[in-house]
Amino acid sequence: MNPLISLKDMLVIAPMAALLLFSLIPILIKVFNGNREPKPFVTVVYSLLGVIVAAGLTMSLAGMKQTAFSDSIVFDGLAVWGSLLVLISAGFSLMLAYDHIETDSRQFSEQCFLVLGSIIGMLTLIMSNDLIVSFLGIEFMSLCLYILVAMSREHTLSKEASFKYFVLGSFASAVFLYGISLLYGTVGSTQLPIVASKVAELLANHNQLFYIGMAMVIMGFAFKVSIFPFHAWTPDVYQGSSTPTTAFMATAVKAATFIAILRLFQHADPTGRSSFLTEPKFLAALSWLAVLSMLVGNVAAIMQNNFKRILAYSSIAHSGYLLVGVIAAGFAERIESSLAASTVVLFYLFSYTIMTLGAFSLVAIMEKQVGHSLTVDDLKGLAWKNPVLAGALAIILFSLAGVPPTIGFFAKFSLFGAAIEQNLYWLAFWGVMTSVVSVYYYLRPVVAMYMTETDERIELNRGALTRMTLVLSAIAILVFGLAASPVLEFVSETVLNRL
Repeated sequence: MNPLISLKDMLVIAPMAALLLFSLIPILIKVFNGNREPKPFVTVVYSLLGVIVAAGLTMSLAGMKQTAFSDSIVFDGLAVWGSLLVLISAGFSLMLAYDHIETDSRQFSEQCFLVLGSIIGMLTLIMSNDLIVSFLGIEFMSLCLYILVAMSREHTLSKEASFKYFVLGSFASAVFLYGISLLYGTVGSTQLPIVASKVAELLANHNQLFYIGMAMVIMGFAFKVSIFPFHAWTPDVYQGSSTPTTAFMATAVKAATFIAILRLFQHADPTGRSSFLTEPKFLAALSWLAVLSMLVGNVAAIMQNNFKRILAYSSIAHSGYLLVGVIAAGFAERIESSLAASTVVLFYLFSYTIMTLGAFSLVAIMEKQVGHSLTVDDLKGLAWKNPVLAGALAIILFSLAGVPPTIGFFAKFSLFGAAIEQNLYWLAFWGVMTSVVSVYYYLRPVVAMYMTETDERIELNRGALTRMTLVLSAIAILVFGLAASPVLEFVSETVLNRL
């Protein structure tokens, strides 16, 4: 008789088990120490050790594709790279949290516990091969984030942001779950390979329940990555959250959810063609969502002066760019082309993670007090007061705008190239046009830093880990930009070999 849980199953979820174990240590120290909070340094060390151990286990398990828990979880190239992206984001976000002025030392162990808990949900989502497991991963991730947003010491905006995120997120989860139920009613299963094998037949029969169910599942995913028109929560939640939490949400959540979307779109039918986007209605709808996300995100960012809101609308625009890559992966005629486009999406997520962590590091350094919102005007004269920080931020903003030879340029070039390869010319056109628009608001802070003088004293928070994150991000942007081709080739080879 086969055991319910095999050794292989336990090995696949070993990184999650490590995260759970290390997340409990600071909490247990606090409990057994008379509810006295351990030193923040001790808490962050245990948390970072958990992230490092999880990353090590992920890399050590990388190899042949394998499934676990009755094929509901899959460990492959996408899972390896996605997990590493999430863990990198979490590691640097914990470093930002340790230094940040909004970190409440009385609840820092709880904060780190929630960060590691949300990572467990993200890894579940990344490895999910079943829509029900995807739902569980999303909910585990989201519940931790709702509380993290509310834990900010800024009482008004954080509570409003948490409530708005919770209400809208709960509605999106309900829509997502109802869509799963409709898909189960039409297919008889929630496992992605089985759903994919039935797609061609359901599309040929114009099954309306399948159309509605798939649309609702896409809506649930779209909310998590701020795709238009499910983006309205993003600027308020980003502004109301503490900066380390915002950095974590902007990078890790996007990486985990987009990989889950890739799994949904990437499964091919027996002929080798990914059949979901062969339906013109789905292709047109997703294409318009991508274009409108790029337009709304970039145009709205022009009108902002609050730096975190600029980055929030920038995040919406980048979700539109990533959706272009996902569409290219789902529309590809051959499975090899689909995997190549998926590799480009992974590379873009990698570049976006580096750039966004660097940008929010500067925000964390410049925030003067709890509740103070950093504006573009606060950056005036920074180049004369601290040329290293100003130079690092300038490199990050140039990369976000897609200026060569930064990694952001090569990521966009590869992404739009994948769209052109699948004859999605109009998506590539709108991607290029909206990238040109984005140059305006990305250069505004650079103009403020280098071309505007001020007599006001610029206050900078002391935080060695935060400064290190900012400088490392700028260096990585240039290094990986100059070495973009071998990096992309390495990711492509490993993903193709392990998928």
